[in-house]
Amino acid sequence: MSPVSHHIPEDIIEAYASGALPHGFSVVVATHLSLCDSCRAVAEACDALGGVALESLGAEAAGMTPDRALREKTLALLDAPRAVPEDPKPMGIFPAAVAAELGAKGPAWRSIGAGIRQQILVDGREGSARLLSIPGGKAVPDHGHNGLEMTLVLQGSFHDVTGRYARGDVQVVTDDLEHTPTADPGPDCICLAATDAPLRFSAMIPRLLQRYFRI
Repeated sequence: MSPVSHHIPEDIIEAYASGALPHGFSVVVATHLSLCDSCRAVAEACDALGGVALESLGAEAAGMTPDRALREKTLALLDAPRAVPEDPKPMGIFPAAVAAELGAKGPAWRSIGAGIRQQILVDGREGSARLLSIPGGKAVPDHGHNGLEMTLVLQGSFHDVTGRYARGDVQVVTDDLEHTPTADPGPDCICLAATDAPLRFSAMIPRLLQRYFRI
């Protein structure tokens, strides 16, 4: 596993571990954890601390004291046959969390201009997550942000005013950054990006097209 230089902030990992993170961002975090030993260790520590805290509350305080009806229902569920879903498996450059969103057929790319392609994986009230494929040497139009954006590199690399990002690296930005991410020469830069608000493009044409492309 190649070393990761840009990590996810601990408060976001804690939100992920507690189940408080929107789904699109959770996909990014889960994918990064599969590629980053240090952040995975943080997530495991959060899980362990959460388990200790829950145990300390006691069964009654945690709402886990079953009455007779609940006990009977639980026993019935345990006796009933049930299918156990297989864990998702990685698919090429896509770790398991991304493969689970893609399904068996893999990405269905859609051109959004200038050689850049996308596939939307998650789109809802709390935000969206998408795959982006940017040809080597090409730049995403200059833009700012109206909220949080997390971008994880799966193949190739890109750079902007904040630095260079390669496989496993995550760029976390908020509304205080305006930038022009540019793919480095070489293979297409493929990223997983999650946002909770539309981007804020500087040029007219991207602004006109962003509703159509849902960015």
